[in-house]
Amino acid sequence: MPETVLFEDERRLSRTDTASYLRTVADRLETGEPLTLETGADSITVDVPREVEFEVKVEREGPADGPGELGLELELEWDEDADASDDSLSIR
Repeated sequence: MPETVLFEDERRLSRTDTASYLRTVADRLETGEPLTLETGADSITVDVPREVEFEVKVEREGPADGPGELGLELELEWDEDADASDDSLSIR
């Protein structure tokens, strides 16, 4: 299935700033409020349904015999039409 990137941002942050960002995401997930991501002129709002597929992945990139780069990925996925009555994906 083809993938279309609707929003993307990558930047270097301190652990404290990263934790603050993740805490905001967690608070929105817990309360069921829409989650709005903004950077510059780009913005997207999503309504995350009650149940999602949650994936955690740790990756190492680089040569097998030398130092590389480690990454921790947290991913939430859901069908756009999941519980469409009040938990659908919305973009404004």
